[in-house]
Amino acid sequence: MLLLHCPLLLLLLPLSSRPQKLPTRDEELFQMQIRDKAFFHDSSVIPDGAEISSYLFRDTPKRYFFVVEEDNTPLAVTVTPCDAPLEWKLSVQELPEEASGEGSGEPEPLEQQKQQITNEEGTELFSYKGNDVEYFVSSSSPSGLYQLDLLSTEKDTHFKVYATTTPESDQPYPELPYDPRIDVTSLGRTTVTLAWKPSPTASLLKQPIQYCIVINKEHNFKSLCAVEAKLSSDDAFMLAPKPGLDFSPFDFAHFGFPSDNNSGKERGFLKSASKFGRQTSSKPRVDLHKVCIGNKNIFTVSDLKPDTQYYFDMFAINTDTNMSTAYVGTFARTKEEAKQKTVELKDGKVTDVFIKRKGAKFLRFAPVSSHQKVTFSVHSCLDAVQIQVRRDGKLLLSQNVEGVRQFQLRGKAKAKYLIRLKGSKKGASVLKILATTRPNKQSFPSLPEDTRIKAFDKLRTCSSVTVAWLGTQERNKFCIYKREVDDNYNDEQKKREQNQCLGPDTRKKSDKVLCKYFHSQNIQKAVTTETIRGLQPGKSYLLDVYVIGHGGQSVKYQSKLVKTRKFC
Repeated sequence: MLLLHCPLLLLLLPLSSRPQKLPTRDEELFQMQIRDKAFFHDSSVIPDGAEISSYLFRDTPKRYFFVVEEDNTPLAVTVTPCDAPLEWKLSVQELPEEASGEGSGEPEPLEQQKQQITNEEGTELFSYKGNDVEYFVSSSSPSGLYQLDLLSTEKDTHFKVYATTTPESDQPYPELPYDPRIDVTSLGRTTVTLAWKPSPTASLLKQPIQYCIVINKEHNFKSLCAVEAKLSSDDAFMLAPKPGLDFSPFDFAHFGFPSDNNSGKERGFLKSASKFGRQTSSKPRVDLHKVCIGNKNIFTVSDLKPDTQYYFDMFAINTDTNMSTAYVGTFARTKEEAKQKTVELKDGKVTDVFIKRKGAKFLRFAPVSSHQKVTFSVHSCLDAVQIQVRRDGKLLLSQNVEGVRQFQLRGKAKAKYLIRLKGSKKGASVLKILATTRPNKQSFPSLPEDTRIKAFDKLRTCSSVTVAWLGTQERNKFCIYKREVDDNYNDEQKKREQNQCLGPDTRKKSDKVLCKYFHSQNIQKAVTTETIRGLQPGKSYLLDVYVIGHGGQSVKYQSKLVKTRKFC
């Protein structure tokens, strides 16, 4: 097995007549090591009681060392693979004997020390192959030089290692409860409620623990390290240096390893680091979400898709050490959407449709006779809706509709049409739809492109206002209505009353001003004006214009708020 970073290791073996021990849990040295975490990114020495992160290139082994000075010492080693399976082996060998100078006082040559370390295989204590977080724990370990050899045969990856000779007092990883499973307590079409038992580290030891939930559609994760690797697989993690290039530990700290200070600033380092050669691959972002919820042990995940399988993982994180433990993940499939009834459309008859927010409705039109063309007229009363029309399964039309729209499609003998109407994300949708095989059948009146009502400020008096609106080349009936409103009436209230499908029949008789017929063959001159009299000084009024078609269906123009002069 190759010995990486040998010069750094040998520098830690000072020149003397007796080989010195590698650093162990000297508290002063340990605190120095913890403060300078970047040191361990490019070191082959595992510090006692601190977790290190490092990187493996595919098929390139890496070896780490640590020393146990006394026999019968407790020992715990934890290896956390991140995004690829690892092969790792822990072995121990006796420390190098005294120098061969036989009391001459001359130090043993560095190359001989190196050969002594690398040529001896040592006794294998434990080995593992896979992507689980795996542990080696011993209550009584012999003294010696311990070697941890790691290899990734699948792909470049990073991993974490933690070793300690005081496992009972350290306990950096949160402890799992006796039942570490996540329970699905409630299941809906778009929600899943999860519950789990609290970590004894929080409930008994009173250490600060927070829980983070991970949701995705692919599989469960065995470590938070694997989640972070997946989340960063499209940017920082892919920018690893090529083997053999010279780089400092501080450069290496930005190649896929999260920074303690500000991970958002790492992108600046990555731009300059691209000279190391490995370019980012343009992968789509993973559909994976991580939500940290504090110390609660019940949570409802919302905004899920119906009839979809999701995987849920829970991680307990010790906020003092920033080290985590995974609960046993679970999965669940959200409930199906309630099967909707398909509404049958009758030829030439207007049908009213109500759709819940973000909902959809299905309609079916099956003409009884052969036809050359079929016409769909849609009047969206509030916000825009989406209409899709399929004929015998083939998509013919997909459009957003605001106001009144008419679509004419080529017909086909014995054809059946399926119409899907999708509502607005803002709120519930109300609309009217008409399907017909008779080309001259028009139920909704035609509208100009601009349906605003214009008020002339200079023509305002204390008892009247003058307004104008556009018409079309088609002769239609126009009715104007007024309603007195409070002075604090605002645009938000006006918006709530913009249901264009509410006709004059919903208004009080006292609101009616007049009705008249109007059209113009010259579309540029299709403008009409009207003066509304008998108003009160200094009062606000809401004006509505309704256009009524030959079939009796009406469409409301945009409401206009006006105010008479207070003094004349």
